[in-house]
Amino acid sequence: MDEELPRFGFMATGIGSVPFLEVEKTCREINQLFPLMPFWPQFVKRSYFEDMSVQYSEGLPLLVVDPEKRKLTVSHAHDRESELVGFYERFFSEDIDSFAISEAYAPGLYALMTSLAEINPAQTTIYIKGQSVGPITFTTGILGLDGRPVIHDPELSEAFVRGLAIKALWQVRFLEKSGRRPIIFLDEPSLSGFGSAFSAIQRQDVIDKLQMVISYLKEHSDCLVGIHCCGNTDWSMILAARPDIVNFDAFEFMEHFLLYPEAVAGFLKDGGVVAWGIVPTSGFTGKESEEDLLKKIGDGISRIESAGVGRTAIVERSIFTPSCGMGSMAPGDARSVMNLLARLQDGYAG
Repeated sequence: MDEELPRFGFMATGIGSVPFLEVEKTCREINQLFPLMPFWPQFVKRSYFEDMSVQYSEGLPLLVVDPEKRKLTVSHAHDRESELVGFYERFFSEDIDSFAISEAYAPGLYALMTSLAEINPAQTTIYIKGQSVGPITFTTGILGLDGRPVIHDPELSEAFVRGLAIKALWQVRFLEKSGRRPIIFLDEPSLSGFGSAFSAIQRQDVIDKLQMVISYLKEHSDCLVGIHCCGNTDWSMILAARPDIVNFDAFEFMEHFLLYPEAVAGFLKDGGVVAWGIVPTSGFTGKESEEDLLKKIGDGISRIESAGVGRTAIVERSIFTPSCGMGSMAPGDARSVMNLLARLQDGYAG
């Protein structure tokens, strides 16, 4: 962990997906509401290319995107050995540009960078947030030629995880052009419910794959890396992967996350940051108040305080987010979530 991190003090940012269709307008809105930590939006209703796995598939071996059938599959036609050899030649030579995310797959990334110039420099900090599909969600969501998720194919899953790592590095390099310090969240919805009877993934395999991406980014850049999971999971496992930031659904799963108060306290003491997903998305009613949400946050802070971390330190190492992405919400509700987050950030008194 970087001990020289500035204080966050409950800055607010987004997860990624939005239900809007207007790219430039949305990016300007994000810059206005979240000038301290703008994030680039994923327009999941505009194009299948912005599906959370498809969006990061360019440049990876053996993958074929079929927009009409809305499928991302392993190719039957391509030669596996030659594709993997070509992939590793690019990976080990650090041919980062061959792993770029194109504007067709992520128009929000490019539009945000263009619109950042409209922010008043006096209102900004050094942060800009991006995101990537996490290695577990990616490798469990794609089926191999044997019909099983590719996470069970050691050779191919390792290539995909390495590919996601270098694609995230390309994103970091691109975001650095803004003059801000990039923060990359690895989005891992598939880890919701980890440890249940239907989960066939081993705990250490999860940690190893997360660590492969995190370590690669930390070794090659000065970015911060977060892990986002919008459901309940084994949070001690997430912490064991040693991200800089852990993002959880603080509205729905506060009690589950705080089953590990000592681990969370140790994470904060080591310089870690907690991103509290305090504004609900899937269950948003419009009746949520700043007062109620801040009280909920205050209760959580008190629980961590009891494990030996001072309140001021917790606040300094905290961020506000929605509980999850907003892509499935009605546009009006999503705007209400964004505005509520901005008010929480502006009104938080510690």
